[in-house]
Amino acid sequence: MDSEKHPLQPFIPDGARLLMLGSFPPARHRWSMEFFYPNFQNDMWRIFGLFFFADKLHFVDSEVRTFRREEIVSLLREKGIALYDTAVEVRRTRNTASDKDLEIVMPTDLDNLMSGMPALEMVVTTGQKATELFAENFNIPQPKVGESVSFCFDGRQIMLWRMPSSSRAYPMRVEKKAEAYAKVLSRL
Repeated sequence: MDSEKHPLQPFIPDGARLLMLGSFPPARHRWSMEFFYPNFQNDMWRIFGLFFFADKLHFVDSEVRTFRREEIVSLLREKGIALYDTAVEVRRTRNTASDKDLEIVMPTDLDNLMSGMPALEMVVTTGQKATELFAENFNIPQPKVGESVSFCFDGRQIMLWRMPSSSRAYPMRVEKKAEAYAKVLSRL
């Protein structure tokens, strides 16, 4: 079984205060744009639309079935939100985008990634596998969905927030997901 290397570089705007970590992107055939959370069925950019603009379709281009990447990038830079994943190489044990079907070949060097973000205050994991990998790396307890734990990194106190998955497979309405994410996004 062949492994896949991460197709994207970390997105780290200057002064990033929040790092959002998923597990690994879906297979390319599921992408609607060249950026994080590219699957048109994923709710992440609808969550952001609801929180920042009270409109879940703010970043959605329904006609072309994609997201407005440049507007997303602009908002992320303005708010200091970095994006990446907790694995840089995986094997898909089945042909799905589900975390349960990912075998981690090489985890992300989270210490190195975070060391390059001196203003970092918070980390969000957006799924169970991402939370497991992050907590294991830093030897900290896994917070429950919607909750956080504090830990010391590089002489700083960082909050790890466990948010609901933005996948449609996660059984929660997008409006409820946005309420959960508001706990973190309102701190920016």
